[in-house]
Amino acid sequence: MAEERRPETPAEANGAAAVFVVLGKQLKLMRERAGLNQREFGHLVGYGPDQISAVERGVRTPRPEFLQRADEVLRAEGLFTEVIPQVEEAMTKARTRHPEWYRSYAELEAVSVELHFYANQGVPGLLQTEDYARAVFSRRRPLLAEDTIEKRVADRLARQQVLEQWPLPMCSYVLEEAVLHRPIGGTKVYKDQLRRLLRIGSMRNVEVQVMPSAQTEHPNMDGPFNLLTPSRRAQVAYVEVQGYPRLVTDPEEVRKIADRYGVMRAMALTPTASLALIEKLLGER
Repeated sequence: MAEERRPETPAEANGAAAVFVVLGKQLKLMRERAGLNQREFGHLVGYGPDQISAVERGVRTPRPEFLQRADEVLRAEGLFTEVIPQVEEAMTKARTRHPEWYRSYAELEAVSVELHFYANQGVPGLLQTEDYARAVFSRRRPLLAEDTIEKRVADRLARQQVLEQWPLPMCSYVLEEAVLHRPIGGTKVYKDQLRRLLRIGSMRNVEVQVMPSAQTEHPNMDGPFNLLTPSRRAQVAYVEVQGYPRLVTDPEEVRKIADRYGVMRAMALTPTASLALIEKLLGER
């Protein structure tokens, strides 16, 4: 396991949050001065509009390469590149924001060169929009405090940066079709989530596959799981049932889970057919 780091104090966490709120406001001001909406600006810097919105509101830590590109696009003359050292420090500390029982997994996820996921209940965290994540946490029982919900949403958005870090990790998802039919958060949240699946599924390092509900054979009835391959380390698996997490490191157990995943990928719709299905669902709603 990775060496345990000293958790941030409340003052340190609040200070970092304040910095990103101010940075987000500056970014929004300069974007609007440039006459760009969030979608147009996102296209120029390689982010989706929901990601731009999250950065501008200070709930997502902007990556150094994003700040470099934003500085160039908005002709900020170093306004954003000057804060890159502080951002890198905040990203290092970000791994300590997760609950202790989850921290070991989060640290491995952040340095993985391959990430594979099977989901049968809801959209996996790395694919969730901000509103979808908030709806998930808001409906959790026992009820969570509002500040806890917002902190967990921010932490989840921060984790999503692993999909964009360089070198790009290879990622794949197998989603049960039922996941795509459950309108968590309501119609607008649901549609935005489908759009995000289409955007992420179109990235060159990500493949999203749908397991049709009509599929009569299935090698895995034991629930969702994640498979991670950290840089220069052996593959591990992660499972969680009713709040009880387990990081699987035994090579034989990991091999069995990886074998099931390989079979499921072969049985699921192709990535192209899966995105076509998502587009169809988006058009029907």
